Amino acid sequence: MTKILITGGAGSVGFHLSLHLLKTYGPDTELVLVDNLQRGAMDDDLKKLLEDPRVRFLNLDLTDQSSYKEFGNGYDHVYHLAAVNGTKYFYQMPHETSRINLLTLIYILEWFRTENPQGKICFTSSNEAYAGGLNAFGILAIPTPENVPLVIEDPFNPRWSYAATKLMGEVLMIHYAAMYNLRALIVRPHNFYGPRAGYDHVIPEFSLRILDRVDPFPIYGADDTRTFCYIEDAVRAMQMLMDSTKTDGQPIEVVHIGDTEEIMIRDLAEKMFTVAEWKPQTTEIKDSPHGSVKRRLADVTKLKNLVGWKPEVTLDEGLKKTFEWYREHPKKF
Repeated sequence: MTKILITGGAGSVGFHLSLHLLKTYGPDTELVLVDNLQRGAMDDDLKKLLEDPRVRFLNLDLTDQSSYKEFGNGYDHVYHLAAVNGTKYFYQMPHETSRINLLTLIYILEWFRTENPQGKICFTSSNEAYAGGLNAFGILAIPTPENVPLVIEDPFNPRWSYAATKLMGEVLMIHYAAMYNLRALIVRPHNFYGPRAGYDHVIPEFSLRILDRVDPFPIYGADDTRTFCYIEDAVRAMQMLMDSTKTDGQPIEVVHIGDTEEIMIRDLAEKMFTVAEWKPQTTEIKDSPHGSVKRRLADVTKLKNLVGWKPEVTLDEGLKKTFEWYREHPKKF
């Protein structure tokens, strides 16, 4: 029997990770999903998942330390995904982003070290934790390895409230694991995308504008570059890293998860126009949001060397699957 806990289980990554883990471990799986449904939705997809007798759902506020007594113990793996995410939330409520993300990590580490120390815990950090390095030092290696300096460029810019919690989260994970000899892992996601990924990121926003036939079509940060990792590839990487004994030692491993195809945002839009078989007459190029980084490309050599992972879903394939989901699940602006 493999017993697994996922916080933020109703969110995009938690949902797809759940599907992957149930498929990977088979009938001898016990999966506990925890979420307060503040952002993750009890939609038809999640309801169908919860019909599986191997899955149990706990609706809990993880900023309340008394909630953790509901977890029980005996988990082989714990994936701590719960966090306030989404750029608009960083600007709208930076104080809550900071409070929620840090409290939930501190409380789950306290629970883990006292109630579940035999297990292994994964913390999802973010590439935002080093996004200020380019401006701060004038250089950032591309592709970017895991050992670059972690920089909060401007603490007065509310965008950095999220990155600060991820930077501090890595510090907490590293030193809790060292102090209590915990098996632990830090992953830094790089632009995961796919079906059921919310409505506030670039690919969902492009999908909805295309479905609404918005013309002129706005493109923010058209010359910025990113890589986009399809969600099925991403959660497979997380599971492989957690299963590997190579990530059990001290100091704990910090591992990038991302694709290798770097693309300009304007070219991403063109790919989506092709997928949708529709193109606007005019595009409007607009500035990137304040604090956004110009270029981002992860070095995933460590991930490949540790577990032999490589992406299997091409960007064209992933965009097609993603757009079709949003065509069936539109949400108006």
